[in-house]
Amino acid sequence: MKRFPFYISTLLAAMLFLLHSSCQDDDNSLGDITAPSGLNLEARIIGADDENEYGDGSGLVEFLASAEHATNYKFTFSDKSSELATSGNYTHRFTTPGVNDYIATVIASGTGGVSTSKTINLTVFSEFDDPETKALLTGESSKTWYLAKALPAHLGVGPAEGFSPDYYSATPFEKGDCFYNDELTFSLDSNGNIVFEQDNKGETFFNADYLSVGGGSGGEDACLPFDTSGNKFVNLAPAVSEAPGGTGTQLIISDGGFMSYYIGASAYDILTIEEDYMEVRAIMGSNSTLAWYLKFTTDPEGGGNNGGEEEMLETRFENLVWSDEFDEGSAPDPANWNFETGNNNGWGNNESQYYTEDNAVIDDGVLSINLVAESINGYNYSSSRITTHNKFDFTYGRVEVRAKLTEGGGTWPAIWMLGSNFQEVEWPGCGEIDIMEYVANQHDVIHGTLHFPGNFAGNAVSESTVIDDVASDFHNYTVEWTEDQIIFAVDNKIFHKFDNTPDTPFHNPFFLILNVAMGGTFGGEIDPAFEQSSMEVEYVRVYQ
Repeated sequence: MKRFPFYISTLLAAMLFLLHSSCQDDDNSLGDITAPSGLNLEARIIGADDENEYGDGSGLVEFLASAEHATNYKFTFSDKSSELATSGNYTHRFTTPGVNDYIATVIASGTGGVSTSKTINLTVFSEFDDPETKALLTGESSKTWYLAKALPAHLGVGPAEGFSPDYYSATPFEKGDCFYNDELTFSLDSNGNIVFEQDNKGETFFNADYLSVGGGSGGEDACLPFDTSGNKFVNLAPAVSEAPGGTGTQLIISDGGFMSYYIGASAYDILTIEEDYMEVRAIMGSNSTLAWYLKFTTDPEGGGNNGGEEEMLETRFENLVWSDEFDEGSAPDPANWNFETGNNNGWGNNESQYYTEDNAVIDDGVLSINLVAESINGYNYSSSRITTHNKFDFTYGRVEVRAKLTEGGGTWPAIWMLGSNFQEVEWPGCGEIDIMEYVANQHDVIHGTLHFPGNFAGNAVSESTVIDDVASDFHNYTVEWTEDQIIFAVDNKIFHKFDNTPDTPFHNPFFLILNVAMGGTFGGEIDPAFEQSSMEVEYVRVYQ
């Protein structure tokens, strides 16, 4: 038994010799197997001088490694992080608060996979600390995050010098496939280190520029088999970019770890983090001009602000100033409502319905806005859209609508408000308050959204909540609109709050709109078997 290692080493040496000889004789592409030599590693602590022996508090250290015949270098550090650096030049940030001792190792690799290493010890001062973000990220023990797939702009891209996804914002559930399967778990180990685990169910969503990393090719983003198993470690550091209203903290994942979408980045500025919601920003790859944005939630269904304790609406408005109970007549009261008819070029959303006055019907105290599959004026679906413009316009108050929503893929009922000055300043300058939007392709997900300059369409300010049986039961959809805040609720359970600052358009008169659309950019794919469905409304009430 003692001679067994000798036999193994002799056999391996023979195999390597034969392999090397064969490559030399038949294929010279690999060249000689050459080990790096003369490896040198230097470290310069940023800001270190006679008065600040351990640096300026940034925790930054510049490492410079060099060796003859080295093809690349890998740096590993005792803070559980690591990084590949082809040039041998790498700047690392140590983030443990205070003055701490660290070990840094560089592994220099040569041709044929042979390598050599060198280790140094150093002491570094870091004054950065963000215990609040650490606690929210990990739940002070362990917390799992999911893509906020039900929210607008859960994935977006914009210029690297900016702080908003000006180029593109995904609509809810737009991407599908493997992108929404990831479970990202952040935990604390016994030493207080943040441990990162990514369960991608075997596939990762790759940006088109990085398909080769997953063994793919082509010009479009794609899901590819990719192994993300195993623990990685996370360091928190000062954010690289000072985003307005951001946390000022960056999340750095070791060993090339990433958050759901592979864009060649492992460092993410945390723009927002709450108990159940997080938004991050990352620069794609090195020297990129693009910044990508991702939204995460603790809700496995991908909704927003559903992970915490439910908060009930306590209204400040008790005086009923306007209502329609739909208990008279067979059609909407013309003293209260206007009809908007036609298709109007898809109403800006590529919608497929044609609005008529015949599809809004009152019966037994309920208004039904009927969406019907039928041929009408060149379109395949008919519906209705009614508004209170110039009949009831108001500023601030509580709007409460009791409604039952539609069934069928592509149906898109909405209860919303538009700034009364839309003809003068145009959308989104006039502002839009979507009290309730629902698309049947996103089962039981209710959206509350605000559109205004700088935040509109796919980049609107929006949150969602999951409500059971919205198409079979009536629910109360409410917005509480004040000078300071706009609050969205379903059955008086709050799911979205917005600070109504003086610079928004939400300080002017608005009017109400009820409609049911079909398909379009938000309604999505239409079920070819669809025949008819309705949004039923028991009442609309406004309190001030």
